Amino acid sequence: MADTPVLSTPRFTCRPLQNGDDTALWPAFSDDEHMRYWSRAPFGDRGEFRDYLFDSGWRGRTWVAEPREGGAPVFRMVASSDLEGVAEIGYILVPGNEGRGIARECLTALITHLFRVEGFHRVFADVDPRNHRSNRLLERLGFTREAHLRHAMKTHIGWADTWLWGLLEDEWRG
Repeated sequence: MADTPVLSTPRFTCRPLQNGDDTALWPAFSDDEHMRYWSRAPFGDRGEFRDYLFDSGWRGRTWVAEPREGGAPVFRMVASSDLEGVAEIGYILVPGNEGRGIARECLTALITHLFRVEGFHRVFADVDPRNHRSNRLLERLGFTREAHLRHAMKTHIGWADTWLWGLLEDEWRG
């Protein structure tokens, strides 16, 4: 994938990952509730988390959203692509920032960038059906639920279903 550009929203600067971000993101990635529907259990070791976050072998890109007025990152979003013209997105909010529209605002900037600047044709997300907040967010952003895969992966909470959400460039109203 391309370099990770800085994206701006009215309230946030979404910038590439940098040293020290692991400290701000630790509360999300070590929290049972925030990691409930991820493919792995919460991290218990900060070193292991840092290795995961800064894994140079991962071919995707990471952005962290910092408030424009200053302060620590409050949101992480990623994009990766294994197929030409198709990008997968993922995201996690730092605890204590729920209900403020941060995910919607930042993902709108990312999706707009992927479609309008980088020329992607399709963006998709893979979400556990029990993750009601994330599923509502994708629906509000205009994604279509395209598939329900039963027992698609075994996670730390057992076998999990997944919903696949898709959005095409000509559907994006950004």
